[in-house]
Amino acid sequence: MSRSCLPLTLDKVSFVASGTALLSDLSLTIAPMRRLIVMGANGAGKSVLLRLCHGLLDPSSGRRIWANGEARAQQQAMVFQRPVLLRRSVAANLDYPLAVAGLSRAARRARVEQTLARFGLERISDQPARQLSGGQQQRLALARAWSVSPQILFLDEPTAALDPYATRVIEEMILQFAEEGITIMMSTHDLGQARRLAQDVAFLHRGQLLEHRPAAEFLEAPQTREARAFLSGDLIW
Repeated sequence: MSRSCLPLTLDKVSFVASGTALLSDLSLTIAPMRRLIVMGANGAGKSVLLRLCHGLLDPSSGRRIWANGEARAQQQAMVFQRPVLLRRSVAANLDYPLAVAGLSRAARRARVEQTLARFGLERISDQPARQLSGGQQQRLALARAWSVSPQILFLDEPTAALDPYATRVIEEMILQFAEEGITIMMSTHDLGQARRLAQDVAFLHRGQLLEHRPAAEFLEAPQTREARAFLSGDLIW
């Protein structure tokens, strides 16, 4: 068994794009087997933070430190608000990352069948993935992430474009993943969703991490003026 890639530590990380600091001097440790919800107003830096943790972006300064030196691709996965799906069938979308990970054809077939059954996708396995409904696409994206057995899963507002039923299905999947020991780091602007899913909250404001606390403490007694305003629904820009 490979060594755990967690905890993941950001040490005084900044990210600058086109001369604008999108993250500034941010230090954060993502503990294993926790559900960390990242909150903040639009433009606070939530998506940038998740992409930087995942490795899609590199810090302009500071360090991203995995416990095992550098997380292998199959040790982490990321799902976006708009799923990134191949122009292939549902089953082929599940097969692709397993092939990239080096699994044999027989092992891939078994894992794809297991994943289809696990998430109730058997009936649509031959359908083009991009022709599915939004909720089905997001369910497929999460199932595909699960199939590679990640230690940590990054989720960038995965239910923002979904109706209440599809949102409930996705939230149930996320909680199931967490019960299996997968660490969750997820951004959301939905306070109700944060209350349902969060164990810890990281609150960003203008690219700075203002609070990182257990969810119950943050939601009931935020320590900063900006967090109190955010939770009250007030404009803080």
